[in-house]
Amino acid sequence: MTEPHWLDDEEFRAWIGYRRMRLLLDAEIARDLSRDANLSMADYDVLSALSAEPDHRRRLNGLADRMLWSKSRLSRHIGRMEERGLVARTDSPDDGRGADVVLTALGLRTIEEAAPDHVASVRRHFVDLLSREELVALGNIAEKVLDRLPGETA
Repeated sequence: MTEPHWLDDEEFRAWIGYRRMRLLLDAEIARDLSRDANLSMADYDVLSALSAEPDHRRRLNGLADRMLWSKSRLSRHIGRMEERGLVARTDSPDDGRGADVVLTALGLRTIEEAAPDHVASVRRHFVDLLSREELVALGNIAEKVLDRLPGETA
């Protein structure tokens, strides 16, 4: 067995810094979203994905893949969102065996009202803290890493 290629001090600093930043940043933005719009990050992800579709609908399987969730986990979450009137489940017009998730009028209004505060939170806690060069570098880094990871779907 070969000796592990341990991280040097700068590699360790970058890795641990990234991990802590991701956890704390996600938590802070989730708190803001909950306080400002009474939405969870998962709610926001579903609503924003559906609002980006031309007909405001998406196959349940495709949505689960996008969110990196199992179909059953997303199905339960969609059920809770249905109870709140944000989305509806319908038969897929393309394939009667599958279900589509459709944004309701209330869901569209909710995402349209939540988006400005959410973007302000992202700016306050992340974007506005970085220079344009740092943002470009981070975007390049993210694309480079994502290109090597399995399961990256839009």
